[in-house]
Amino acid sequence: MASKKLNNIYIKDAFSIAGPVEKKGAIKNYDLEMDDYYYGEKTFEQAEIKMQREVIDNLLLKNKLMNSEIDVLVGGDLSNQISVSCYAASNYNIPFFGVYSACASFIEGLITASELIESKRKAYAICVTSSHNLHAEKQFRFPIEYGAPKPATTTFTATGAVATLLTKEPSKIKVESYTIGKVEDMGCKDASHMGAVMTPAAASVLVTHLTELKRNIDYYDLILTGDLGCIGSKILKEYLKRAYNLKIKRHLDSGCELYLKSQEETYAGASGPVALPLYLFNKILKEKKYKKILLIGTGSLHNPFFVNQKLSIPAVAHAVSLEVI
Repeated sequence: MASKKLNNIYIKDAFSIAGPVEKKGAIKNYDLEMDDYYYGEKTFEQAEIKMQREVIDNLLLKNKLMNSEIDVLVGGDLSNQISVSCYAASNYNIPFFGVYSACASFIEGLITASELIESKRKAYAICVTSSHNLHAEKQFRFPIEYGAPKPATTTFTATGAVATLLTKEPSKIKVESYTIGKVEDMGCKDASHMGAVMTPAAASVLVTHLTELKRNIDYYDLILTGDLGCIGSKILKEYLKRAYNLKIKRHLDSGCELYLKSQEETYAGASGPVALPLYLFNKILKEKKYKKILLIGTGSLHNPFFVNQKLSIPAVAHAVSLEVI
């Protein structure tokens, strides 16, 4: 089975930082906000490393914890060799587990961290992720100085970082279960249409989760996907109906919801591994509206080399079920 129920794993706290575009979006109450993309550093890449360290430091400070009290640090990002997370982790004397599922890396991190501490009687784990618009644009598309035109299906990589504290101590947010997704490749070659690329993987892990745990889709008050974007969200609903005869009603996509419609520079919405946790911790959980939430992180597993070689783009999605007390 790809799914598993967890025993006594809880999210105790989280800390976020948001970028210049994100702070002007739909959420107005981030823990920290950036005025510019450099964040006091010489490069965008160094700024992203600083972002991860800032959220980890503040999470530890907020919860009055020392580095030595954290059993494991799990991190992932979009940079080559997840180098941002690796450089950030080098600042701490904490065992480090690097993960990569592209924009599904945060959910993969939650699953990994939960499994690593489940067998312990008392333990702490930190799960961290980030993305940086100009860093990602340079790596996956073109530096913005090129002024390359973009189609309406393009998503805008969110700038931000989130660190999450997991523990076996009971809190108001329980990590109840998870489902590991399969890599899906439906033949899409359009690197500017991530919603279409990732939809089959999102649908597959959703159906697997419901089937293996014997749940109806109405079991959840909310199904929150990562970064399909506004166009991808519509495709998901159509695809679920056509491929699985499944109708999804209580669904939001973090990428579609993170920005205002007036922010035209964000095209079809946000992408990046930080999009889902930014929206989850700063909007959904603060509203205290939903009790059972299914998180589905979506990731496009491509790089520019394979895209330029005209290969189709594989994708993966992972799911984590939260119960909010």
